[in-house]
Amino acid sequence: MATDDLIASDETAFRLDLTPAQLKITYSALKSMLADFGHDEPDVHRILRGILAKLPDEASIRAIDLNAEIRRSTSA
Repeated sequence: MATDDLIASDETAFRLDLTPAQLKITYSALKSMLADFGHDEPDVHRILRGILAKLPDEASIRAIDLNAEIRRSTSA
C-alpha cells in the first residue's frame, strides 16, 4: 500500500507541540523556504502559506525572545 493512500489530502496528517523557541525557528525556516522557492513553484508557495497561516501572527512570533527561551531551557 502506498503512503499516499494512508492519509487523505484534507485530513490532518500530524500534530506537533512546539516550545516557543521551536515555534520561532520553525516559523523562520518556513518564511526562508517561502522566499527561496522561485515563482515557478506556485503549489509549494500555496502549501507554505497555508502552513504559516496556521501559526501565530508575525508580531507574536517576533515577540518570542529566542535567547531568553534558550537560557530558560538550558537552566531547567
